[in-house]
Amino acid sequence: MLEEYEIEKQRQLSQSRTIANYIRGGFFLCLGIFFLIYEQLGINLGKKPSGLDKIMGIIFVLYGAWRIYRGYKKNYFKNDRT
Repeated sequence: MLEEYEIEKQRQLSQSRTIANYIRGGFFLCLGIFFLIYEQLGINLGKKPSGLDKIMGIIFVLYGAWRIYRGYKKNYFKNDRT
């Protein structure tokens, strides 16, 4: 009974972490894409676009992709039980 409760608790925690990773990953992915293409969209942020914008865009895209991959893998708990 107690073991079933722990398994269900881990399943729910894993599911909530997966959803959170997908949301965060999607946010950072969109933010990175925005930094990479806002100049082509004609959006003025009040400053001249620089190389730092492109670097930040690439970093955000990579981080967002990693968060989505982590949510996909769902490798949150080590299975120590044999």
